[in-house]
Amino acid sequence: MSAPNTSFDPVEVTPLHADEVARARDEALAAIAAAGSLDELKAARLAHAGDRSPLALANREIGALPPAARAEAGKRVGGARREISEALKARQEVLEAERDERVLVEEAVDVTLPYDRRPRGARHPITTVAERMADIFVAMGFEVAEGPEVEAEWFNFDALNMPPDHPARSMQDTFFVADPSAPEPRESGLVLRTHTSPVQARALLGRELPVYVVAPGRTFRSDELDATHSPVFHQLEGMAVDRGLGLADLRGAIDAFVSEMFGSGLRTRFRPSYFPFTEPSAEVDMECFVCRGASVGRPDRPCRTCGSEGWIEIGGCGVINPRVLRACGVDTDTYSGWAFGIGVERTLMFAHGAQDMHDIVEGDVRFASAFGMEI
Repeated sequence: MSAPNTSFDPVEVTPLHADEVARARDEALAAIAAAGSLDELKAARLAHAGDRSPLALANREIGALPPAARAEAGKRVGGARREISEALKARQEVLEAERDERVLVEEAVDVTLPYDRRPRGARHPITTVAERMADIFVAMGFEVAEGPEVEAEWFNFDALNMPPDHPARSMQDTFFVADPSAPEPRESGLVLRTHTSPVQARALLGRELPVYVVAPGRTFRSDELDATHSPVFHQLEGMAVDRGLGLADLRGAIDAFVSEMFGSGLRTRFRPSYFPFTEPSAEVDMECFVCRGASVGRPDRPCRTCGSEGWIEIGGCGVINPRVLRACGVDTDTYSGWAFGIGVERTLMFAHGAQDMHDIVEGDVRFASAFGMEI
């Protein structure tokens, strides 16, 4: 067995020569310094500090040297690799800082500019209030009924005890729908319904007795649009037809509605009135839910809600006229009933403080959004 080659000269291994190590180190430091981005620095790291870099390959040659030559060669190559590693770390910190500064400038968002997204919509408060009103009566056992908005005169007038010469059938209050085959709109026999009461007749004709229904819907009249009136408005019609029904039952249903919609403990009152389809008829007032009558006779404590009268009118009602029941095929010797009508816009204005009908009907999303996204 031959003895170790103690006379081996490490200078003869070219990658380990001091000049070659210095050259590889200087090339690496120059490439690192010239890197203008993190991607370029990554390429320089792979080329000059990776497993196939010149100094990495030179480091592998150290194991082939005799023991006496390994220490000096290892010190020379290790020093060069350490300088490159430190240069890489320092350059990476500089490039990362530059990148972060550039991102802050290039990706900055001016939050004062208008955004390009459409604002989220909202259900109209008329819809939500009408559904809430109907739900109160549904909880009492009523069902919701619907009818067409373009209605036959018979349902809108005749069936409700309004003969042809009744003032409400004139052009001043009613929108008649034109028929191409008719000389004039009034001869078409079709109108935009002036109230939701036609649903009463349709419900009686289409259901088995007893009948308990509520009918929320849109109605039309020839009114000017102002702060408190609109040619298009909404009503909630209610009707009950059963054996032995009377005003006391009607009063109980109205009291339950007022208590649930506006607050418990509010009194109601009926004032005599006239409607062709009910007899007797009454206007329904409820106690002011703001002042509860405390502002009456107190000029020092006025109430804007009720005008310091202590009462607020909310709708009309009455016992269904027997002529209406007979027109719908109901035996008036066995059955009786009552009906009421409540304005949805009026309820909205009272319950939520809306002051102007224009805000309700003009469709401004800012008005509807204030009521939230109630479903």
